[in-house]
Amino acid sequence: MQFPFVSAESIGDRFISGLQRLLREEHGIGPTILVLNNALLDERVNAAVRDDLSRRFAALAADCRAALAEHRVPDAPADDWEVFRALMTLGLDGIEALRRRSAGPWQLQFNQVRALRPARTAGERPSANRAPFAAERFHFDKPFLRKEAFWEGTVAGTAVELLYNKFPFVPYHGLLVPERGCRRAQWLERRDHALAWRLCESSAVPGFGIGYNSYGAFASINHLHFQCFADTRELPVETVDWHHNGGPLAYPALCQVCIGEAAAWERVDDLQRSGASFNLLYRPGRLYCLARRRQGTQDLPAWSTGLAWLEMSGGFVVADRDAFEALTETDARRVLSDSRSDGDGGVPANRSF
Repeated sequence: MQFPFVSAESIGDRFISGLQRLLREEHGIGPTILVLNNALLDERVNAAVRDDLSRRFAALAADCRAALAEHRVPDAPADDWEVFRALMTLGLDGIEALRRRSAGPWQLQFNQVRALRPARTAGERPSANRAPFAAERFHFDKPFLRKEAFWEGTVAGTAVELLYNKFPFVPYHGLLVPERGCRRAQWLERRDHALAWRLCESSAVPGFGIGYNSYGAFASINHLHFQCFADTRELPVETVDWHHNGGPLAYPALCQVCIGEAAAWERVDDLQRSGASFNLLYRPGRLYCLARRRQGTQDLPAWSTGLAWLEMSGGFVVADRDAFEALTETDARRVLSDSRSDGDGGVPANRSF
């Protein structure tokens, strides 16, 4: 079966049917959280799963309360249980709807459940842009995650698994894991870059793109993965107004656009080898390279849920409703401007952008 994002005709139906299958066949806490969060993000998904999801959530909540009454911990990974316990407290009717608005050129999203996402390595302060894979920590080769896979197959000779994102923030949000069983750390080799480039070039799905967070740039899991999505809205970093796209305005963060797979890899390889932390946005035929201060070296405002590839591209996820409503164009611009560094925070001083 083809990679799902190749065909514009099939991606929506396949994405939804996979979520419906999870509700039918997998009655655990993790799959329920996954379906719920994807339904909150997209009205079409919500309409397709709403009734079954409501019944499944109620049944799970009853089982969990019974377990707690008997002083038992519900049968689920610890992270999933902590998230579901918070969702039980809110109740389905207490979860606020996702909202979007603009603040100048920036895209803002109120996403209440995003605050429940386990921070994992994104909550740490690493001293380098690379770390060995750690089998004892969370990673994508955990057996219980196989039920959350959307698709697996071979692309350009590379074994690839595509998982649903349990805490999505863009439409059709998936986690693309090359050579999952090899347990590779979050560090790109030329073949990984070529895979992402080829997928963008060959996709017929409108708005298809791939994001990447290097280690130290708010990658929450140190296991090689990309984030793929399909959103027909142009991200702020892509508009023609900015210098990097030939326009008159300076983008607040450091950004370079690379045209062509070879030139793009040269920049990515340079960033990795120089010790920089960075985020990438792959689009057909071009790559946006966003070098930035390493996580933990920049004081983020309370409203920020992190500064990963979407935020560096000008799209901000906010988990607090009041903060979302109060956020200004200047607030968002300042966070991006503060991501710049002269070297000690991850961006090499001798690199031009």
